[in-house]
Amino acid sequence: MTKAFFRLLARINKAVLPGYYKKDPARLTNLQKALTAYRYWVLMRAMD
Repeated sequence: MTKAFFRLLARINKAVLPGYYKKDPARLTNLQKALTAYRYWVLMRAMD
């Protein structure tokens, strides 16, 4: 169940949250870094 939940959450994140993959990570604000880390965390949980 948790894997299915994280897969759903990853799809929602992809549709709703902005992606910062084209920007330089050193120039991101703290909020943008936190969103990127959150998206990464959810993606890794969905792939396990």
